Amino acid sequence: MALWSALKGLTNKAKQFVYAKLMSGFAPSFSQFGDNIYASDVVQNCIDVIATEISKLQPKHIRTDANGIQTVPRSNLNRLFKFAPNELMTTRDFLEKIIWLLYLNYNAFIYPTYTLTRDARGNEIRNYTGLYPLNPTQVEFLQDETETLFVRFYFSSGDSFTLKYSDVIHLRKKFSVNEIMGGGLNGQPDNAALLKVLQINDTVLQGLEKGIKTSMSVRGIMKISTLMDDVAQRAERERFESLMRSGESGILPVDLKGDFMPINLDPKFVDKDTLAFLDSKTQRWFGVPLPILTGDYTDEQYQAFYEKTLEPIVISLGQAFSKTLFTPREIDVGNEIVCYHKNMMYLSTRAKLDLIKTAGEQGLLTDDQKLAVLGYPPLEDGTGSRRTMSLNYIDVNLANTYQLGRLVTKQGGTKNNE
Repeated sequence: MALWSALKGLTNKAKQFVYAKLMSGFAPSFSQFGDNIYASDVVQNCIDVIATEISKLQPKHIRTDANGIQTVPRSNLNRLFKFAPNELMTTRDFLEKIIWLLYLNYNAFIYPTYTLTRDARGNEIRNYTGLYPLNPTQVEFLQDETETLFVRFYFSSGDSFTLKYSDVIHLRKKFSVNEIMGGGLNGQPDNAALLKVLQINDTVLQGLEKGIKTSMSVRGIMKISTLMDDVAQRAERERFESLMRSGESGILPVDLKGDFMPINLDPKFVDKDTLAFLDSKTQRWFGVPLPILTGDYTDEQYQAFYEKTLEPIVISLGQAFSKTLFTPREIDVGNEIVCYHKNMMYLSTRAKLDLIKTAGEQGLLTDDQKLAVLGYPPLEDGTGSRRTMSLNYIDVNLANTYQLGRLVTKQGGTKNNE
């Protein structure tokens, strides 16, 4: 695979490394990472919703000039972001994979492969050829004699690679007490509080299973009023069970030897409010309310979910990718990665029309963009790039001229009246 070849070509085993110095004094070696909470269906559903929503993003390399005008350059990054960041994944797969790794490990590493060329001034230029999510079993942070930070990845195949940390895109969740890694002090997910809830939930579910089995197993006692040996008792029990199976009327005939005593089992199940409370504790942990999980949400509920849970991830993706993919000089001249949440299909028809009306009156949307909000394709004649605004919905380039002409006419009419 292209990633493996690139890693083998770049890793530098000849250098002398020591563990990076951390303020905490701990050795910066971290294993990847527990998965004990992911047996819960509620946990998996919550993460799946987040990963699915993030996979709808469209990352873009944009450039903002000194006047604040943004353009989308024809770059290798935009080519990769459009359909396939690497030969194994589409853009949607790539983003979904990153989120699952982030929530599984509280850390996600992405390595960008590239080739080097030089411009007319002799400056090195990176031509990116792929973006690969990494899933190491262990990571170590090292430094060389110049105190440059490196990261060594160990994989389940037995291979290990040492790369400059500045060349690796690193996303973190709950970045708190550890100096480099997301999660707890040991650089792993700190799920102790959540595990308590999941253990209670598991105990409740096991109790429900046992209660249901018990209520459907023993239904009564057949008292045989004569002395029988084991073989005769077994034959009598089988005769009684045969009567039960064949008793379509619900009435079982028994002779004077038998006496059937029913057992009325009344297992106490957990009420639905308690079950809903346990599930809601997990949903709040991940910031995914029940209407989002079921898909029965309003525009306002989705907006709240986006701002609370999705937007921090969107911001983190843009900043982490920009920090690694561009040099400080490229960032200074306006290059950055922005993840656009352009798909507005979650909005109701009324909200879509309100959006078109409000943004359209300001001349912010082209005709094709308005059609896209409603789920329609662009205009076939290629005129969909036209923007209109509320001044009789004329071309925005003619609006100022039109207003100026009306003003001159009005002033001229006033003079004539005088």
